[in-house]
Amino acid sequence: MSEIKSSESYRKKAKAAAAKAAAFGEDIDLSTYLTSAEEQPYQSDPEQLPAQAREHMLEAGVVLDDTSQRSGTYIQMDNTPVHSSIRGDGVEVIPISQALKKYDWLSDYWWRAVAVDTDKYTANVELNRGDGYFIRALAGHKTIFPVQACLYLAKARLAQNVHNIVIAEEGSELDIITGCTTASREDPGLHMGVSEFYIKRGARVTFTMIHSWNPAVAVRPRTGIIVEEDGLFLSNYVLMKPIHSLQMYPSARCVGENATVRYNSILVAGKGSSLDVGSRVFLEAKGAKTEIISRAITTGGDIIARGFIDGGAPEVKGHLECRGLILNNGGMIHAIPELKGNLAGIDLSHEAAVGKIAEEEVEYLMARGLTRTEATATIVRGFLRVDIQGLPPTLGAEIDRTVEASEKEVM
Repeated sequence: MSEIKSSESYRKKAKAAAAKAAAFGEDIDLSTYLTSAEEQPYQSDPEQLPAQAREHMLEAGVVLDDTSQRSGTYIQMDNTPVHSSIRGDGVEVIPISQALKKYDWLSDYWWRAVAVDTDKYTANVELNRGDGYFIRALAGHKTIFPVQACLYLAKARLAQNVHNIVIAEEGSELDIITGCTTASREDPGLHMGVSEFYIKRGARVTFTMIHSWNPAVAVRPRTGIIVEEDGLFLSNYVLMKPIHSLQMYPSARCVGENATVRYNSILVAGKGSSLDVGSRVFLEAKGAKTEIISRAITTGGDIIARGFIDGGAPEVKGHLECRGLILNNGGMIHAIPELKGNLAGIDLSHEAAVGKIAEEEVEYLMARGLTRTEATATIVRGFLRVDIQGLPPTLGAEIDRTVEASEKEVM
């Protein structure tokens, strides 16, 4: 990877933060993981990737057998990019290492939306650079089909380091599906991913992330978003499969007037899973808006569902909603909604609810011919259906398929 502006200063900050744990969530001992893996061969045709890998990627929403419904594709195995391609003009999808060599100006975006010294995980990404994707929509371009990216953990006990940058130029529209998965269904691993999003004036980005790890994998994403005037960032996060530990708290800043951020998340925690997940938005410009919606189900695992909205400009609006469902004894859901207002004239609200399936709802459906199991499954299915405003039909279908494919495991 080429040298970037002030790279030495970033490394100094990273070294100072190398032992700094996250403000919350389980602390991971990085020394128990491998720091390197063998380079994977590049594949110009993603269909030539191993059949098992393609199958696991498909479970995370990444389609490789027929990419005609995708504007671009990026695949990374461990810390090596193994495929990148685009279909048509107006969008760019390449490894971040190539992008840094190609564009001198890209260094201006490096660690701008996420601080390199946030904690030891961001520090590790800088000090042990792997790779990541660079996705850019050119000014005025509107993608017809989504861009897809897969971050694949192939080597057991590896600490995967990823740094991604996404830029939507002025007036562009970009839809992205990111699927994260692993080769093994039982080997431990660690994923540390830094993602920086830059939404220019009047641009729109829909980012859908589907996690399909395994019960021994720990995941530490660190994400920052900067949205300019009249820009829109719509984030959808889906986790339906078991995972050892997840801790993420993406932070968005609405710095332009009428900028909008929406977060939607669907979380399921099985026995042994520990999820500390949230979203936060800083409304820093007049008329900025946000909505944070989460649906959480525990079947034996622990979920901390966070949400934070800071209203710091005139005429801003924000709403935070967290609903949790406990299906089995032994699980825990802790909802932590936070609102902060700094001046008069803002409109912030929140609602949170945690409980069980109402027996009268089950009995109502059973009276109409369903078994208890069928009635419970129907209620769970409805609970997980989040009405995502502004979601393109193709992405809505992807999310629905992911939820439907995982419902039996949830039950």
